[in-house]
Amino acid sequence: MAYRIEGKLDNLTDQVIYVVFESEDRSLVDTVVCEKPGQFTLDQPQEGFNLATLFFENKSAWFTVYLEPNVQVKVSGDVRYPALLQAKGGKLNKELSAIRAKMASLLKEQADLFAGLNRDNGTGAMDRSDMSSKWTNVNHQLSELALTYIQEHPSEQASVILIHTFFVDPDDTRKLDELLIALDPALKDFYLVKELEQYSVKAKLTALGAEAPNFTVKNVYGESVALDSFANKYLILAFTAPWCDMCRTDDLYLDEIERLYSKDDLEQLLVSLDDDLEGVRQLLEKDSIPWNLVTDSARQATLLIDLYNVAALPRCFLIDKEGKIILKTESGLEIKQTLEQLIMNEDTNREEEDGV
Repeated sequence: MAYRIEGKLDNLTDQVIYVVFESEDRSLVDTVVCEKPGQFTLDQPQEGFNLATLFFENKSAWFTVYLEPNVQVKVSGDVRYPALLQAKGGKLNKELSAIRAKMASLLKEQADLFAGLNRDNGTGAMDRSDMSSKWTNVNHQLSELALTYIQEHPSEQASVILIHTFFVDPDDTRKLDELLIALDPALKDFYLVKELEQYSVKAKLTALGAEAPNFTVKNVYGESVALDSFANKYLILAFTAPWCDMCRTDDLYLDEIERLYSKDDLEQLLVSLDDDLEGVRQLLEKDSIPWNLVTDSARQATLLIDLYNVAALPRCFLIDKEGKIILKTESGLEIKQTLEQLIMNEDTNREEEDGV
């Protein structure tokens, strides 16, 4: 037995649990069915894994445990609050469980607020605004507790886990970089420190003001599309998915933007995590706008998502005429307003030049 994970989970409704074992260079997916409600045992004979993530309730919730060879890990708690699950077995799991216990009231409030914000129960705009404000405040308090622990325990691997959990921001790596530098040098070979350092380097490639990463892909019509295809034009690179309610082109103002601006000034490239190429083509035939669209039928959307460090959908990048990233947002209104200001400034400059 290289690794054994035992579970005793309360309020589990789906008795099938998916487990992803991970190391620096590989992953392995396994499945276990509970012997009794909420109870399971999973043995993994292969060695070399650092962690295992358990996905339950039809993969809607998850919990990560950290592995040591021949050390049994026991997971327990209420699956309605995954962040409050406890893991015994190994120093790192013990330390993280102690940290979660100290954060328990905030983690429970965070989960309840998240459920409330995502529940369609006729909640009024005022109530949702109040919940959103509380959600932001709870997240801030959790981050402060995590930061205090990291500052007081710079030599603990648990601090690295907290950095990964609370301070990874694809739009701003300054806090991540600051905390990594403050860690004890003895942690430099810890696999997650290396991953976070690599993440920081990669995130800077899509920072505001950076040269947009180059690419060459094929759209749904089989035509080759590269960043150079949009030279001397503004480009909206919009990442979407068919199951994402906020990703519709009209919700992102992309329809309105497409009708407002000439293709001499602006083009759009939609990247959709949809692998039904023929179905997408049929939908496009019914649309009045001839969208330039890349799907994931040949893993091309996945390639671009990785290249542009997209962590959530929708995600839109506005790239200027020199190929620099000038805006990253999920708000179509922000794109529309930014473009209006840019085009207005260009028109003003053109008029001044003509006047001279």
